[in-house]
Formats: sequence, C-alpha cells, structure tokens
Amino acid sequence: MPSLRYADQVVIITGGSSGIGRGCAQEFVQAGAKVVICCNNEAEGSAVAAELRASALAQAAGDAVFIFCDVRKLEDVQNLIEATVARYGRIDCLINNAGWHPPHKPIDEFSVADFRDLLDLNLVSVFTACKFALPYLRQTRGNIINMSSLVAVIGQHNAPTYVATKGALTAFTKALAIDEAVHGVRVNSVSPGNIYTPLWQAAIDAAPDPLACRAEGEAAQLLGRMGCVEEVGRLCLFIAAEATFTTGVDHIISGGAELGYGRKS
Repeated sequence: MPSLRYADQVVIITGGSSGIGRGCAQEFVQAGAKVVICCNNEAEGSAVAAELRASALAQAAGDAVFIFCDVRKLEDVQNLIEATVARYGRIDCLINNAGWHPPHKPIDEFSVADFRDLLDLNLVSVFTACKFALPYLRQTRGNIINMSSLVAVIGQHNAPTYVATKGALTAFTKALAIDEAVHGVRVNSVSPGNIYTPLWQAAIDAAPDPLACRAEGEAAQLLGRMGCVEEVGRLCLFIAAEATFTTGVDHIISGGAELGYGRKS
C-alpha cells in the first residue's frame, strides 16, 4: 500500500509523458495525487496517462489524465489550466517541466531565431503557465516547481542558448516567490544534473562510441552514475508535500557533479 503523502491534490505536469516529467507523474500518482500530464504528442500522452491510471487503480493510489498542450501556444496553455479546473475544481501544484536542450554548438552556429524559439519553449511557456494557474493556486495556497538545470549555475560547453534560458528560469523562480508569498503560494525550482532520460539515450546512440559516451556521462558524478527520473520525481514530491517552509529555493540534484576542481583546459 503506497504512502498517500499528496492524496487528492491536483497536480499539472507539463512535458509529463516522458523523461523527468514522467518520473514526476509516477511519483505523484503513487502519492495519491490527481495528475494532469500534458505534451504535444497525443498518442504518447494518452498512452502514458492510461498506464499511470492503471497503476494507480492497482495500488489504490491517485489518478492521471492527459490533456494535449503545446506549451508554446497561449491558447493551449489557457485550455490546459481551464480544463484541469473544470475537471477537478482546483489546482494544488504546477510543475513546469516541458523544455528542450538543443545540440551542442558554438554561438556562431545558433541563429537569433533559434534563440527566440528556445526562449518561447523553455522560459515564456513557464511564465504563461504560472500566470494562468496562479489565480487557482492562490485559492489553495499551492505551489509551483520550475524545472531548471545544474548548468544554469555552472555553465556548459557549447550551450549558450540553453544555459541562458535555464539561468533566467531560476531567477524568475526567485522573483515570483517574493511576489506570491503574500498569497501563501510557494515557488521553487529543481536543477537536475545528468539524469538518464530518453534524450540522454538518444545522445548515446548518436555518439561515435556509445559505450564511451555512456561511461563519460556516468563518470561526471561523484556518485559514479547518472540519476534516474524517479529520484527527481521524489524530490519534487518532497518540495510539494513536505517542504512547506521552503520558497524561492533552487534544489540541485546532481550526484555531486558540480563539486571539486576539475580539468578545464
């Protein structure tokens, strides 16, 4: 029997059909939450929601539904929020997880349009979801968790656009936490390091030496492995359910990747 630490709370997870978003959805459903996952892939989102719903039924836990949403589109985000409230009558937690990491390359090879598009996906979409969800989160004294990245703190080679979006997201989180404290809404961010996801596996598969690529990814952490999506999900669940005196904090989950001196040149 699962521990229903977040029973009957309503949680929206953007990009909830794969990777870290799916890990979060799994942990929240097992904790008894009613989870709304969204993505822009109807088949994938519906299948994952059905799988989570079946698991929840078997464990007498929470629930999961899918709502199609391209977070870059204002009307889709509005519909996501309104459809959630129409179904459940409330929102207790918003996890802004949808985003993308472009292939690594120097600034010369990114166009201005590339950067604007990434800003829309990784940053403006978070602003939009927060803006439309906050009237309901204020009613429940709920919380927001924004998925940032370790590289927002330490930088990353050949990733100037991605790092910029995540650095802005961490700063946005802190500013919003100040404004929303008066309403009892907590706003935090989570900054994963190397978490083994389908995107990581795609990079491994595309590498000239996949085994060496995987080994390099594992060796970047003091703990000698990549994290798993469930570990990020459990951190998010702790922030939502139990870290009730925590707001404006960026929670790094990295296996110690950022610690100690390393060869830089």
